[in-house]
Amino acid sequence: MTASLPALSVDDVARFLHDHPDFFIQRPDVLEGLRMPRTDATRGVVDFQSALLERLKTDKNNSSRLQKELIETFRANMNNQSRIHTAVLVLLEAESFEELVETVTQDFPVLLDVDTASVIIESTSKEVPFIHQAGMRFARQGTVNRWLGTGDALLQANVNGQEEIFGPGAGLVKSQALLRLEISTNTPAGILAFGSRNPDMFQPDQAIDQIGFLAQVVERCFRIWLAVDA
Repeated sequence: MTASLPALSVDDVARFLHDHPDFFIQRPDVLEGLRMPRTDATRGVVDFQSALLERLKTDKNNSSRLQKELIETFRANMNNQSRIHTAVLVLLEAESFEELVETVTQDFPVLLDVDTASVIIESTSKEVPFIHQAGMRFARQGTVNRWLGTGDALLQANVNGQEEIFGPGAGLVKSQALLRLEISTNTPAGILAFGSRNPDMFQPDQAIDQIGFLAQVVERCFRIWLAVDA
């Protein structure tokens, strides 16, 4: 049979609060639902009502701040998604391989609000049929793995752009997004690269679903114009 616990008296509660002056700081939730005394300067009564109101005000401000951040993030994502959709539509309108490459290297920077875009293709020879297209860069074998390792993308902030990736536009680049291009098993590895003069535009912890989707569309368009299988 379980023994009953002794009832707490008002004095017990008072002694506990006296011995634990930070109790309401540790457990502000206890303040909710309590009837609070108003401030009485002559008696030195603590204004619990003001403390509760201050806590509610802080909670409201935090909630408003979080709500604002969520709305701003949602708007930014919608804006980015709209830019990606537009870029895909323009890419699909290309009427030749040359126009396709031109869209990626010249139109994408405007459509995606970046400063430069380039396509890097690996090869052991400069005689790859499509490597001489304007805006496409030749790279030594192993370049893709050296930059991306085993990953599909690399996003970096506060960097100095490299000429092997961005060519003459490297001096503008202070943040970058590098995306692996796997056109087919019969073509060299490649990178779709975006660079921005804004050092914080690309961050390592950013999601890559949208620009990753764009890279996949570029891969498929390359296959169509080069008439190669995946």
